[in-house]
Amino acid sequence: MDSTTARAFIDRLWDHEIIPNLVDYIRIPNKSPAFDPDWQTHGYMDQVVEQFAAWARAKVSSIAGGNVEVVRLEGRTPVIFIDIPGQGSDTVLLYGHLDKQPEMTGWADGLGPWVPAIKDGRLYGRGGADDGYAMFAAVAAVLALKSQGAGHARCAILIEACEESGSYDLPFYVDHLAGRLGSPSLVVCLDSGCANYDQLWLTTSLRGMIGGTLTVQVLEEGVHSGDASGVVASSFRILRTLLSRIEDEVTGEILPHAFAAQIPAGRLDEAKVAAQALGAEVYTKFPFVTGMRPMNADPVELILNRTWRPALSITGFEGAPRIQDAGNVLRPATSAKLSLRLPPTKDADTAGDALKALLEAEPPYGAKVTFELEKAGTGWDAPPLADWLRASVNKASRIAFGRDAAMMGEGGSIPFMGMLGEKYPKAQFVITGVLGPHSNAHGPNEFLHIAMGKGVTLAVSQVLVDHFARER
Repeated sequence: MDSTTARAFIDRLWDHEIIPNLVDYIRIPNKSPAFDPDWQTHGYMDQVVEQFAAWARAKVSSIAGGNVEVVRLEGRTPVIFIDIPGQGSDTVLLYGHLDKQPEMTGWADGLGPWVPAIKDGRLYGRGGADDGYAMFAAVAAVLALKSQGAGHARCAILIEACEESGSYDLPFYVDHLAGRLGSPSLVVCLDSGCANYDQLWLTTSLRGMIGGTLTVQVLEEGVHSGDASGVVASSFRILRTLLSRIEDEVTGEILPHAFAAQIPAGRLDEAKVAAQALGAEVYTKFPFVTGMRPMNADPVELILNRTWRPALSITGFEGAPRIQDAGNVLRPATSAKLSLRLPPTKDADTAGDALKALLEAEPPYGAKVTFELEKAGTGWDAPPLADWLRASVNKASRIAFGRDAAMMGEGGSIPFMGMLGEKYPKAQFVITGVLGPHSNAHGPNEFLHIAMGKGVTLAVSQVLVDHFARER
């Protein structure tokens, strides 16, 4: 592959076609089914699927044997399956998704989840970086090779519409398409992050997660706080006590050993190398308020905290009125949405059972305590990189960014990866993405760093070339 020619091809395609398509995509509120149970009625998901498929058909139809299909199983979100023939008997599977997280508050003036805006090389709006760009980048990476006759294996591109809800539909499609997917020797996932925009980043592990709702009920109805306080225990205080069974409220450490795992020596080494490359960028990417500091001064410890150690977040509350509506009432119940991140190697189902037992055992004052487990996803730890792939990602990063690639675990989850790791145990994995500092996936002011998107596309092209040439 001539990298200069490939870069020019990719830049043109991004500027003239991909960015305009992403602008249109951002305008469509195609929230994942967990956040829009009526997605079929609203039709936003189908609108995006048809937009993406139409663009892909226009690009792939000229390739002999190329095919773009929208696959629909009854009662499930659709997938886009793109099949681009190559040389040899190998298959590369490239993955992304097109469903989105909900709106979230706090967007800056002039910005919004469904309001695309390009400023300073960034495309703002929900979903551009997570993960609407993925299908376009995957197709563009292959087309760049086709345009100059460079060799590559068959490429199967799978774009789902349920990732932000836990990918619960995807296993059915992988089974349904098993005969057409074959046994990929390389999997490229474009739904991850990057710690800076200066090099290609490979995700080497993903944390798992268990999530659910903890509810503490003390009364059948609210009563006057002056009458009941000191007699009836506050549901909030009991909930706070239960949370202390999980987490040290001073340090944030997760206390039960059932939720921890041994960190492999190789991942410790990666964390040290990444910390040297990033320094304070490990934490300065977050919008701290003035005077706030990170939980540890050592960047290595911070990296390990967010990639290999369990951590608890409270992502929602119910049972309390708005402050302006709050009277002198001892409330009957408090509910909190819990999100417990798990080490990549920890079994989520076992951890979920342990969390439920821990929270519901011996409730203080005999209160009614329930924990409804809603999701349990085991994380993923990548297999060791083959020598050819380690050399390839460094070469690809130097071509695209002028620096070697870097490697680090991610704190989030991609349920698809654990499933593929089990189905294709002999495959190599390239997990990368464009979600870097301040890009704020799932939050306000999410953006796609356009130059990073172009660079990742070019890097994937180089990896495809090296994969094809590895035994030739």
